[in-house]
Amino acid sequence: MKPSITRKLINESAQTITGYRGETELMSFAGLFRSVIDPLLVIATFQALALCFDLDLDGGSLILLVLLALLSRELLDGGVLFLPGEQRSFYGLLHFARQWLLFYILIGGLGWISGLGTHFHLAHILLSMLMAPLVLIAVHGGVRCFVLHRHAQQPYKRAVIAGANRPGRVLADKFRSVKLLRTEFLGFFDDRDAERSAGISEQDVLGRLDDLVAFVREHAIEHVYLSLPMHAHPRVIRLMDELADTPASVFFVPDFYVFDLIQPKIDHVAGLPVVSVCESPFVGPNKVLKRGSDLLVATFILGMIWPLMLIIALAIKLTSKGPVLFQQKRYGANGECILVYKFRSMKVMENDSVIVQASKNDARLTPIGGFLRKSSLDELPQFLNVLNGSMSIVGPRPHANAHNEQYRALIKGYMVRHKVKPGITGWAQVNGYRGETDTLDKMQKRVEFDLDYLRHWSLGLDFKIILRTVLVIFYDKNAY
Repeated sequence: MKPSITRKLINESAQTITGYRGETELMSFAGLFRSVIDPLLVIATFQALALCFDLDLDGGSLILLVLLALLSRELLDGGVLFLPGEQRSFYGLLHFARQWLLFYILIGGLGWISGLGTHFHLAHILLSMLMAPLVLIAVHGGVRCFVLHRHAQQPYKRAVIAGANRPGRVLADKFRSVKLLRTEFLGFFDDRDAERSAGISEQDVLGRLDDLVAFVREHAIEHVYLSLPMHAHPRVIRLMDELADTPASVFFVPDFYVFDLIQPKIDHVAGLPVVSVCESPFVGPNKVLKRGSDLLVATFILGMIWPLMLIIALAIKLTSKGPVLFQQKRYGANGECILVYKFRSMKVMENDSVIVQASKNDARLTPIGGFLRKSSLDELPQFLNVLNGSMSIVGPRPHANAHNEQYRALIKGYMVRHKVKPGITGWAQVNGYRGETDTLDKMQKRVEFDLDYLRHWSLGLDFKIILRTVLVIFYDKNAY
């Protein structure tokens, strides 16, 4: 499990449950900017420059403005310039630059594919794409400076943590490193020995849990964080009852390290707070964004490679008997059965409960089958799967159903990879796990990379995988 994911959820949990002033206010600003202010700033910049060029607002312009609003809301992280801690401002600018470049590429690609680009004033579009990020940076920077200055005037709050464990240590590190939180962290209370305290020094442990309430009263502690394991429920209830006799604010920090988290976040169901422990990254707007990028890329690539596909189909017909395309049943999103298309590279058409994986110098290969598999040209028909919605450009590679049934019993979390559509290429394939998985360890590593992709998905990661796939095709020795 990636510690950064758990830390993210712990931070989000602390912000949501405690309503913490400094960081939470910045993040609330970030949400407002992403949802409303950023799209409005981008649209306003384009329209102001349109007036300078004396351009009329017609139907094509309205379509462009809607696209600008939608893409800026999804691609521009409103919090990128509000990262807590003054040391990370420059990182925020670099991240913002990458986001805007992707935004620019998608707008240009949509204009080129749809043909709408010819209806717009080129100088207006180019100048707008240069001016809009400057406007965003100026507004973001001004708000950031205002919030940082305002919170620098706030008095520090004194805090202690009950529970010298990993979540408690992460929270303590935040208190010490993020000055914006305005928290003076004094130490931990825990009943365990020092060697069991998740790397926390003895000097940071102020006493046992029974000493906590007396210490809070004596030192006028304002914030108490309960970072105790889930099995310590009775102890948590007792501490909360005892702390109710003090004016201290009490917050609970759940131990999310006990879960292998996939897309964790805190949400609400009809007002009831819930925690997402294992969820697909493609829900809500992300689902629309993922599908839109799939259609855009697949249409573009098929428009480029259809002559090559015709040549391959002809070569297959001339060199071996049988159909050009091979259809095999695979698990799709949510474990539903789909038919995956490939150029036939073997003399057999295995699609049964027992399937032997292709290996080096496999006797079942057709005369050109080895070349097709080595170069991944046999996968080209899967762009048709992307168009019909059963696959994605990037995602966990689909395995034969027989292999799924074999490995789901051997590898923990194997079926979690089927929370999303399978992909033509994936994070595992560009990290060396392409081709035959002839050992359990290789399949385990492939699954680990697939789950890592689900945890950290972004549109930028998809494009990174696509670019690395091109290099893998030419230099990888694992495929055959």
